Amino acid sequence: MVGFVRKDVDFFSKGTRCAAWLYLPKGIKKPPVVIMGHGFAAERGFALPAFAERFTERGLAVFLFDYRNFGASDGTPRNLVNPFRHITDWKAALSHVRTIDAIDRERIALWGSSFGGGHVIVTAANDRGVSAVVAQVPMVDGLSSLFMIGPSNMVKGFYYGIRDLFRMATFREPFYTPVVAEPGTFAAMSAPGAKEGYLAIVPEDSAWENKCPARIGLIIGLYQPIRFAERVKCPTLVVIAEKENLVSLKMTKKAVRRMKRGAFITVPGGHFDVYTGENFERVVKLQGDFLKEHLLGG
Repeated sequence: MVGFVRKDVDFFSKGTRCAAWLYLPKGIKKPPVVIMGHGFAAERGFALPAFAERFTERGLAVFLFDYRNFGASDGTPRNLVNPFRHITDWKAALSHVRTIDAIDRERIALWGSSFGGGHVIVTAANDRGVSAVVAQVPMVDGLSSLFMIGPSNMVKGFYYGIRDLFRMATFREPFYTPVVAEPGTFAAMSAPGAKEGYLAIVPEDSAWENKCPARIGLIIGLYQPIRFAERVKCPTLVVIAEKENLVSLKMTKKAVRRMKRGAFITVPGGHFDVYTGENFERVVKLQGDFLKEHLLGG
């Protein structure tokens, strides 16, 4: 085992401080780096350090960060989910990593999961300096994901979003809705197993709250990373859950087909099963092999 050191790092996105962890494998001079970002309303500490530590065993550095308004990063309101803001944060993270002397700034991979899996597709499409991409159970088409929650929740999401915008316009606290909830109740994710799966990756000592400003319901359908897929020229590995019920498998596979060097693997179970147990062991090995091949040459 190589071993690693982890350093706290700050960078700025549109003037707001973002927090990150820089993992450096011991005994390796200027290793390639994997930039990692979290999913919908999550934080960097939600199961992602386990992936980061495994990647360091392959001789890779990792830069794992919180978006603005999340986790240890600054910004209010808290847990503000906005994919277009997140993309700006990804660009800022990339720019910052390219100033770090301890890593090889010419060999950079992007790794994103769920909502973040869509972000890495968009980011790589707009930055030809990216060497490889891993998109894990990615959300590639907000409109199809919106339809998956059903007509009733779509209407509620729009109504709650309008309420949130009105509160913002009148300088009041946001109108919050749950991130996850039981089936039959309203939340950003209320499909069977979503609440249990999501909460299973939240650390026991976390101060995270199960809520986000409702305005995301007004813009989620506008976010479509699939439209950027054909512009991703670097090798891209997409992980698909066989029993996925939060994002569209059809659209995910369509996005992979549009990529010049895209490939996908499937794993048993649902959206959140990739983070734990046997599925984690399988995907982290395959991802590690892929990253080692394209960043270290084999």
